[in-house]
Amino acid sequence: MSVDPLSHDHAFGSPSAGDVALCPFQGDKLRSLHGSGKTLVLTGASRGIGHATGKLFSEAGWRIITCSRQPFDGGRCPWDSGADNHVQVELSDHRGLPRAIAEIKERLSGGPLHALINNAGISPKAVDGSRLTSLTTPVETWMGVFHVNLLAPILLAQGLFDELKAASGSIVNVTSIVGSRVHPFAGTAYATSKAALSCLTREMAHDYAPHGIRVNAIAPGEIKTDILSPETEAQLAPVIPLHRVGTPDEVAKVIFFLCSDAASYITGAEVPINGGQHV
Repeated sequence: MSVDPLSHDHAFGSPSAGDVALCPFQGDKLRSLHGSGKTLVLTGASRGIGHATGKLFSEAGWRIITCSRQPFDGGRCPWDSGADNHVQVELSDHRGLPRAIAEIKERLSGGPLHALINNAGISPKAVDGSRLTSLTTPVETWMGVFHVNLLAPILLAQGLFDELKAASGSIVNVTSIVGSRVHPFAGTAYATSKAALSCLTREMAHDYAPHGIRVNAIAPGEIKTDILSPETEAQLAPVIPLHRVGTPDEVAKVIFFLCSDAASYITGAEVPINGGQHV
């Protein structure tokens, strides 16, 4: 999503309806310049899709509240007031989530929440790096994966319901292509947690719609992040119709669309972002 400089005609005026309808990115940017910027809660922001998403929303003038197990890294995440808007939490421990939600609410100070993006996810491997199957996945691994990939999105959405309702906000769950097919590298626990998150998205869309909250999902395929090895890319790119893997920026743009006014009549959808790999 390219960003054109703001014209002088708009420099001292409020955004018009035409501005917002023409380009949600510029509309949000103009709102932030006039003190009515939007706020996002984002999990898993330190790298890959989450990092690209935080960067894009920040460029559009959004305030980014991040959640992760690690302290805020200002060198990797260059959005404003990042350290002040960071909540350190272990998402695999559901007992710690109420504290994290309370910290998020404190940072919101009674204000609305315009978007919650559940991006954090874990995909453990065996000791030798091989795929964990339904025969080899330990119980503790099942529990950890489902706590991060499924239970945390449920609890965050529930805990931040009032703030999302106040903004007629949007929730985006990051699922995966592996939720609908067996993958040569992703483990069984990860795949089934993403399939469950896809189902949860439909259920949430139904439950939250009467309150003005939209809930959608994106299902990325092979995306060029730190965890994608050259061997994986070389093996899978030839079978993708576009003959390449995707980039985090390409995923972030779809997430931004789903959180924007341009997607105001979209809820309960799961958007595949995989270069046609699903066809």
